[in-house]
Amino acid sequence: MSPCGGAGNGFLHMAIAWQYLQIIGWCAKIIRNLLIPQVMLNRKEEVYMSEMKMKKNGKKLGVVGGLGPAAAAEFLRQFTMRCPASCDQEHPVVYMIGDCDIPDRGTAIFGKGESPLPKLKADLLQLCDMGADVLAVPCNTAHFFIDQFADELPVPLLHIVDETVKAAKELSPEKGAWMLSTKGTRACGLYQKYAEKRGLTLYIPNEEQSDKSQEVINCVKANQLAKAGAIMKELVEELWAERDIPVMTACTELPLGYDASGLPQERSVSSIGALADACVRALYEEVK
Repeated sequence: MSPCGGAGNGFLHMAIAWQYLQIIGWCAKIIRNLLIPQVMLNRKEEVYMSEMKMKKNGKKLGVVGGLGPAAAAEFLRQFTMRCPASCDQEHPVVYMIGDCDIPDRGTAIFGKGESPLPKLKADLLQLCDMGADVLAVPCNTAHFFIDQFADELPVPLLHIVDETVKAAKELSPEKGAWMLSTKGTRACGLYQKYAEKRGLTLYIPNEEQSDKSQEVINCVKANQLAKAGAIMKELVEELWAERDIPVMTACTELPLGYDASGLPQERSVSSIGALADACVRALYEEVK
C-alpha cells in the first residue's frame, strides 16, 4: 500500500470516528431535551438539595397508583430523579399498589358511578399494614374521597392538592394561577378549598376550555402523547392570551400533556412534581 493510500485510510478512520462522535452528541442532546424538562425541579428545592448533604431517614413510602397508570409511573420516575441518592441503597423503600380497578373518580363525583372510596381506603390501609410510614396517591380527584377518611389513617398522607397549591403560591404569590383539571375536580371545589386556605387566587377555564383539558387527559390515558401535547399547547396559549399567569396542571395526566407540548416548564406547576418534592422532603433529612 502506498503512503498516500495509508494516509487516505487514516483520514477515513478519522472521518468515521468524527461521525460517531457527532451521533453520540446528537443522541445526548435528544436525551437531554426529552428528560430535563420532565424532571426539572422547583428552583428553590434544587438549590436546597444541592447545598445540603442529605440522607434517607428510614421511613418507607406507600403509593396507591393506577389512577391512571401512566401518571403513577411518571410520579415514581420523578420521585426517583429527585432523591439525593448516588446508589441503590440510598433510595428509600417504596411499596406500591397499582390498583386500576378503583372506580372512576370523576364519574362518582357526579353521582353516575360506583364510589372509589372503599377501595382507596382499603388500599391505603393495606400499605400501612405492609409497613409504610408515609402515604401518597398521585391522583388529584381521588383526594375528594380521601379527605372523607384521611383522619382515620394511622400514618401521614402527603396531600397532592395542598402540595400543588403551595407550589403555585410560591411561584406566583400575587397573580395566582390557571387551574387545569378534570371536570370532577373542578366541580367538587377541591382545589378552590385548598387555594382559599393558602391564599392563592385561582382562575378557572370556561366550559369549552375545560373540555380541551379533559381531552388532553383522555389522550394521555390512551397513550396519544403527541395529540395530547398539541391540544395542550393550543389551550394554554389561549389561556395566556387572556391572562399571562402560570398554569397549574391539577390532574396527574396533565403534566405529561404539558411536557409533550413544548411549552416552557418554568411557567407551569406540576401536581406530579409537587407531590414528588413533598415525598423527598418526608423521606430524607439533613446530615448534621
